[in-house]
Amino acid sequence: MASTSSIINNPNECSNSSELPQRGLPPLVSALKASAEKNAASFHFPGHNRGHAAPASLTQIIGIRPFAYDIPSIPELDNLSYPQGPILEAQKEAAKLFGASQTWFLVGGTTCGIQAAVMATCSPGEFLILPRNCHLSATSAMVLSGAVPKYIVPDYKNDWDIAGGVTPLQVLNAIQELELEGKKAAAVFITSPTYHGICSNLSDISDLCHSRKIPLIVDEAHGAHLGFHSELPRSALQQGADLIVQSTHKVLCSLTQSSMLHVSGDIVDKETISMCLQTLQSTSPSYLLLASLDAARAQLSESPDVIFNESIELANEAKSLLKRIPGISVLEHSHFPNFPAKDPLWLTVGFWELGLSGYEADEILYRDFGIVCELIGNKSITYALNLGTCRDHVQRLLSGIKHLAGTCSSIQQPKDRELTDHAPFDDIIRKMIPRDAFFARKRKVMVKESIDKVSGELICPYPPGIPVLIPGEVITQRAVDYLLNVKSKGGYISGASDPLLSSIVVCDVQ
Repeated sequence: MASTSSIINNPNECSNSSELPQRGLPPLVSALKASAEKNAASFHFPGHNRGHAAPASLTQIIGIRPFAYDIPSIPELDNLSYPQGPILEAQKEAAKLFGASQTWFLVGGTTCGIQAAVMATCSPGEFLILPRNCHLSATSAMVLSGAVPKYIVPDYKNDWDIAGGVTPLQVLNAIQELELEGKKAAAVFITSPTYHGICSNLSDISDLCHSRKIPLIVDEAHGAHLGFHSELPRSALQQGADLIVQSTHKVLCSLTQSSMLHVSGDIVDKETISMCLQTLQSTSPSYLLLASLDAARAQLSESPDVIFNESIELANEAKSLLKRIPGISVLEHSHFPNFPAKDPLWLTVGFWELGLSGYEADEILYRDFGIVCELIGNKSITYALNLGTCRDHVQRLLSGIKHLAGTCSSIQQPKDRELTDHAPFDDIIRKMIPRDAFFARKRKVMVKESIDKVSGELICPYPPGIPVLIPGEVITQRAVDYLLNVKSKGGYISGASDPLLSSIVVCDVQ
């Protein structure tokens, strides 16, 4: 039986690092290498001075070399806010690969890109159509922009307790509801793929938006790889979206926190996007993060049509074998027939027939097999396969789940499954827009006294960072019960000022 110590002691037990032939270093990587190798007398920040004073406790783990490349925005490395040199060249190469008219590198994650996209399209008081189960960064974007949410509630009627995507009809209904009130949406915001790989029909949604000259923003955090293999769904750019934000550090191979923002077409002003990013991004960006974006782009461009062959083959094999294990369920595209595709690299496994929650199953699999998942849910666990996934680790996952199924005797019949009729946030009553609630006077009350009051904080299980309570909304008994239930099963609740959830911050309003 494997243990977590074996992973730590053998970090290279399986490596899929690319050994493809080099065609010269990518532009920003090359510039960073040349700058770091200069015999410079450095009188600038950061204080470790290219590694000369690097903290020993960290160099014992990662060595001194990363510090040598931790260089600030000196002229030869360009300026992220006003790129004219290697950053600009790297961004142009990325735009060419992904099919964008312009691309910006992000060092504040996809959160930063989503905030910029909403700020660039929505002025204070204008309406943003978006799914209620969107990432919390969309809520913070509304606080920054002053946008008014027009929510779409996703379909939750399935025994997985998982939300699907957004349909074109739902978008049309939301647009028409605003039009009946004499209002127009400033933008439509869609999350596709979802955290479970469910993809919305962005082509039809894009056509619908463009017929009314409404820009379409897509949170494609988990889909930077889409469109690069025949078995992968099409990307948002391929389907006509206007603003697309991707977490290059997820399925692709840049460093954590690095992302890209792409724009297509001319509905959204590019200078406005740049201005928003200058407001949101750090003026001291990490060139390790920036160079990793350039390197990840180059890695993908070497063989974009075949680079995911092995990953997809492993995912398909794992899915086939998991379906043979008694008591184990595997999420498939057929569970969401209203949506055109599901990403095959996401494996969502259900454990309810074993009498286990996702949290309970994950605790056993982590403790006994050293298996670290991407996402834990009430009824399932999601595992993300990527370019770095190796066959040995997939085999360990399969062995662990098979062992778990064999040792749990409380197998229930499918008829005993607890069905989830609707999402825990489909009875929304908004008293204030997120921005006004954010800046309102607040007070803390006991959780039992918070019902029917206006939430003053954003509270959500994390991951995936989908809010259950949003500032400005009336707190319902169902929302509180849902959060307490998640917490009782071992889930992590993010955003609450009281981590025990014995109290909640509310807006001090009449």
